Amino acid sequence: QLQASGGGLVQAGDSLRLSCLASGRTLSSAAMGWFRQAPGKEREFVACISWNGGTTYYADSVKGRFTISRDNAENTVYLQMNSLKPEDTAVYYCAASVRAGISGFLQNVVDYWGQGTLVTVSS
Repeated sequence: QLQASGGGLVQAGDSLRLSCLASGRTLSSAAMGWFRQAPGKEREFVACISWNGGTTYYADSVKGRFTISRDNAENTVYLQMNSLKPEDTAVYYCAASVRAGISGFLQNVVDYWGQGTLVTVSS
């Protein structure tokens, strides 16, 4: 089970940190990452990180503003979001890719999904 938290209502320019705790199973060997879905739009890839944290990928829309990291000892992956914009408003979902590793995120084929956490950025 993946449990996401940390969403909320912030103003443009503010920061938030999302967390995703993997409980009930150890996903230290899985690539982890985040997708988001804005109202009326399709779900889109945001960021992902390899099992050892050595490789990360970001969507162009968040590059330079968001940072993904993980703590395998705590079974947790984080998404630090800085300089938030109204267009970042969405439900953010964490996910785990076991079979395909980090490629699973790039191919939109992941194995486990968490529930979403809502991020609302006001202008």
